[in-house]
Amino acid sequence: MALQIERDYQRFREIVKGKIRQNLRKYMSHGEILVPRGRGVVSIPLPRIEIPHFRFDTRKMGGVGQGEGDIGTPIGVGEVEGGAAAGDQPGEHLLEVELTFEELVQILAEELELPRIVPKGKEDIYVEKERYTGIARSGPESLRHFKRTYKEALKRQLIAGLYDFENPVVVPIREDRRYRSWKVRLVPIAKAVILYMMDVSGSMGPEQKEIVRLESFWIDLWIRHHYKRTETCYIVHDAAAKEVDRETFFRLREGGGTRISSAYKLGWEIIQERFPPDEWNIYVFQFSDGDNWDGGDTETCIRLLREHYLPHVNLFCYGQVKSAYGSGDFIYHLERHLGRAENLILSRINSKEEIYDSIKTFLGKGK
Repeated sequence: MALQIERDYQRFREIVKGKIRQNLRKYMSHGEILVPRGRGVVSIPLPRIEIPHFRFDTRKMGGVGQGEGDIGTPIGVGEVEGGAAAGDQPGEHLLEVELTFEELVQILAEELELPRIVPKGKEDIYVEKERYTGIARSGPESLRHFKRTYKEALKRQLIAGLYDFENPVVVPIREDRRYRSWKVRLVPIAKAVILYMMDVSGSMGPEQKEIVRLESFWIDLWIRHHYKRTETCYIVHDAAAKEVDRETFFRLREGGGTRISSAYKLGWEIIQERFPPDEWNIYVFQFSDGDNWDGGDTETCIRLLREHYLPHVNLFCYGQVKSAYGSGDFIYHLERHLGRAENLILSRINSKEEIYDSIKTFLGKGK
């Protein structure tokens, strides 16, 4: 019975995953349906899944019951007289299922055909790992190996003729005690930092920020899956840039002009001070409506990208979110001057429905 239940459960899980794959584009554009539920688990509401089951045909059911009944009592199936009335049946509900991040990443990889990320060379970055490899005669009591200690005591008593087969009591002494021993080995690791930059000037409204919020969820999910250690930084800017926390990043709105180079300069300072490129895999995601100050700032941005960012980062992704107030010119300058750079990825995001394609564009190179 337990085996059958487990098979049915696994079959249901596969049906659920199939539904999520079919509707992944919709889930990416409606972030409110992905609710974190503790560490490593998300909750996803699904439309009701029809599971095949038996149902009686009411047209062929008899109307005979038990007891004599009263004159005038209706039998069989028919409509209730008196028109519509309050019902007592449950309505249609969404089925809420839980998936681990690992399961969601697998669906993301299969549906978007994403290659695994290959971290850039970090063979010289190591972390110490302790591994129990043997037995020692001394050590802390917390590491005492009770089975080996008992064997040593039993062996000593047998050799000395002290073991009583009628009263088989084994009492270890100090010389019998054995302890687990360990060795410290160096294990190569790869670590990553995700640096988000966003224009928060007046032309970037709530709709544009919501697109950025939804994209960042899937970007974080995918990159964190490939690294043991991942840090995240958030930079907002209008004419000036500053580092903020995640909540402020998606809520802040300023009213000034736009100077994108201010974010690039601050981002590079953060990288140099806290995330040296020779030790970290660096991912930068910038979101803007394409407006920038026309006093030579775009040329400054291109120089900063060419001299600092592109030689050192794994990816620099620029997402241009459509806005009724933004000019949209910045992406054209990047295409013209830096379009051949392998690790510069550009994406136009005109609506929530294009988040799916944008993420596939950003993460499709496996860098």
